[in-house]
Amino acid sequence: MKRWITFAVGIVLVLVGAVWVLQGLGVITGSFMTGQKLWFLIGLVAFLVGVVLVAANLTRRKPTS
Repeated sequence: MKRWITFAVGIVLVLVGAVWVLQGLGVITGSFMTGQKLWFLIGLVAFLVGVVLVAANLTRRKPTS
C-alpha cells in the first residue's frame, strides 16, 4: 500500500514543480510567482524530489511472501 502513496506523491510533486518552474521563468503568467527566481528554485527542487520518488518506486521490487 505504501508504494502507491509514494508514487502518487511523486507524481504530484513533478506536476506542481513543473508549474512552479514555468511560473518562475515567466512562461506561465498571471500570478505573484511569475518571473520570480525563488519560485523557479522551489519548483526545481520539488520537481527533482518527485522524479526521485517516482524512479525509486518504479525500480523497487515487490517483496516476495
